[in-house]
Amino acid sequence: MNNASLDSNEPYVVVIGGANIDVCGRPVNALNMLDSNIGNVIMSPGGVARNIAENMVCLGVRTKLLSVVGTDQFGEILQTQANAAGIDVSDMVRLEGQQTSVYLSVLDGMGDLSVAINDMAIADKLDAEFLQHRLKIIKQAAIIIADTNITASALAYLVESGAAHPLFIDAVSITKAIRIKPHLEHVHTLKANLLEAEVLSGIKLSGCGTFLEMAQWFHESGVKRIFITLGPQGVFYSDAFDHGIVESRLISPVINASGAGDAFVAAVAFAWFNGQEIKATAEFAISAANVALSHSATINPGMSVSTVNEMWSNEYGE
Repeated sequence: MNNASLDSNEPYVVVIGGANIDVCGRPVNALNMLDSNIGNVIMSPGGVARNIAENMVCLGVRTKLLSVVGTDQFGEILQTQANAAGIDVSDMVRLEGQQTSVYLSVLDGMGDLSVAINDMAIADKLDAEFLQHRLKIIKQAAIIIADTNITASALAYLVESGAAHPLFIDAVSITKAIRIKPHLEHVHTLKANLLEAEVLSGIKLSGCGTFLEMAQWFHESGVKRIFITLGPQGVFYSDAFDHGIVESRLISPVINASGAGDAFVAAVAFAWFNGQEIKATAEFAISAANVALSHSATINPGMSVSTVNEMWSNEYGE
């Protein structure tokens, strides 16, 4: 998809957050720690917000990415690739003297993450001042999606300015998820994994807590919809009208799990954009995650609405 072909009056989504280069290694056999493993190393554009943005474009939604990269070679790669993918990066900033973010991950023999290092110091530039200069773009968006790689001041500015409506949040990690806790009353849709949801709510399922108690805590805090991803077990979803678990019938083999969560968030936003109810949204999002799992790249180049629907039909159809 080329943004030049899009009607300028067409509704769009703004995605705010990290853009980086992913360097991913996967061993041919089982991963042996403290040893050199024979395997494959793939370098590709990445970053939670950038990945969500590309998945949104693959699903046919006009998408603007607000992020920062350096003026180094990696920054050039990210900008060039995003343009080629159809992401509007006219408001992505390249900063002199800054190093573009790099995410280095090592998968195990099953394709799941074993360990990772993120070098994302440049994300500190995603602050309130950065957003203030782009307030009009944010206010005119149909949906605002933010990851918690942006600074606490940026999250505060998003909600205090009233620009982010509706606001979708990807919690990203246990450490960074805490940044959104003071602002939950302004969050329309929150996607978190179980550990992130436990840290935010203070309710642990390993104790006496239940998913319903956890969901009630989030709803009482102001979150309208919550999706708690459970890895191979699927996803728990809840809003004011419905709740439940959509089980994940994982494809085999899993090629690369690193982009599944980003595809999930994009699919959740796409489904809301198209008026789907929450259970259908969870089903569509699980299928999108499975499409992502089936390819070696972080973004499956075959991602599309028809591919996701076909995945659902193949995995869940009667």
